[in-house]
Amino acid sequence: MNARELANHICEVLRQNDFQSYLVGGCVRDLILHRPPADYDVATDATPQQVGAIFPEALGVGAQFGVMLVPDPQRDADSPLVTVEVATFRSDIGYSDGRHPDRVVYTTSAEQDARRRDFTINALFMDPRKDEVLDFVGGQNDLRAGVVRAIGDPVTRFREDKLRMLRAARFAARFGYVISQSTSVAITGMAAEIQQVSAERIRDELTKILTEGSARRGVELLDALGLLLVVLPEVAATKGVEQPPQYHPEGDVWMHTRMMLEQMPAGCSPTLAWGVLLHDVGKPPTFAPPAGPNGRIRFDGHAEIGALMVEAICKRLRFSNSDAAQIVALVANHMKFKDAAAMRPATMKRFVRMDRFSEHLELHRVDCLSSHRMLNNYDLVTRFIAETPPEEVRPPRLLTGTDLKELGFRAGPVFREILAATEDAQLDGRLRTREEALAWVKSNFQPAGEDAATHN
Repeated sequence: MNARELANHICEVLRQNDFQSYLVGGCVRDLILHRPPADYDVATDATPQQVGAIFPEALGVGAQFGVMLVPDPQRDADSPLVTVEVATFRSDIGYSDGRHPDRVVYTTSAEQDARRRDFTINALFMDPRKDEVLDFVGGQNDLRAGVVRAIGDPVTRFREDKLRMLRAARFAARFGYVISQSTSVAITGMAAEIQQVSAERIRDELTKILTEGSARRGVELLDALGLLLVVLPEVAATKGVEQPPQYHPEGDVWMHTRMMLEQMPAGCSPTLAWGVLLHDVGKPPTFAPPAGPNGRIRFDGHAEIGALMVEAICKRLRFSNSDAAQIVALVANHMKFKDAAAMRPATMKRFVRMDRFSEHLELHRVDCLSSHRMLNNYDLVTRFIAETPPEEVRPPRLLTGTDLKELGFRAGPVFREILAATEDAQLDGRLRTREEALAWVKSNFQPAGEDAATHN
């Protein structure tokens, strides 16, 4: 079964056991909007224990909050795993930690369950037998009007879970909606409290904003609501930072960054999107006004400074080591494309074989299209990749450490120096065989003690 079939099946089985059951939340919203839901959730008045008795294969992933995960009972070993979350109608009592309810009270009322949810557009129920919608909070009207509105008192909703402030911006950006005035006022007044949310949850919500196809609007909403200054002050600092008009006719760094974000499609690589957002955070601290009559604004070393800043941001937001390394690399290397025409073959080959180089190339492309629009270097590098066989970009090493030992060199830092120099000569096309490499090392390096060599 696919997810919709499984959700319908669960609802039917629960009804056969005399329980209420409905599709609920984002899947209902998306079905009304004729969008394919990412997943399906079911709400019922059956308790977790009763759900577990009816579906023995169910897992209590959030049983303390009334949530069970029900897998497809008909799945065979070769089929992908399909699951649906089944949640018991409930009321939440108290939110001391600003995330989890202190106490959960189960109820038999779908309306009570709806009123403890975040936004009206996410609190709709649907009877899958007739596709009838149950709306206790005005969610259908808000869908028609294009409004993201907190249910009830927005301050109360955000005190329950501060992350909902970021989610408001995400939903408004994703659907092209506005945020209701009362909801916006509440967020603006509570923006500083977003710091109470764990770094991982903030990171994940920001990543969704950046990769759901409306990154520019999402970041602009974060700024308008006062959230950007709290979660990413380094990006907020780019506002008003002028750039040399001959290279950046679009305006300041903030405008340039937003224009780049606008080109991030739905489903784009998260590391690329973060690289785009952060690629110029080194410009505010390196800004230098024009010096002399023919001078221009300069940002000397902004890629290097930016990489250090981004390393700290990734640590603060607890990115994985792999993702952090890629985002830092995107920022650190984004200016190297300007030197592409002057690169030696070895330099170019090392450049294009960086990990996930396609992201570096795409960042450079949108960087150019959001400024001077000159794609000369992009075209040059793209052509080099297309015309250069992979075995020339990543050729097998001609020499190893064993070869160097046989030539009389002792293990140590000198090995790395000689092997790197040999590979450069190989990548430049000056060495093609192991014999040529051995002769070249003998000619250019002389064993001279434990860790030293002389390079002629």
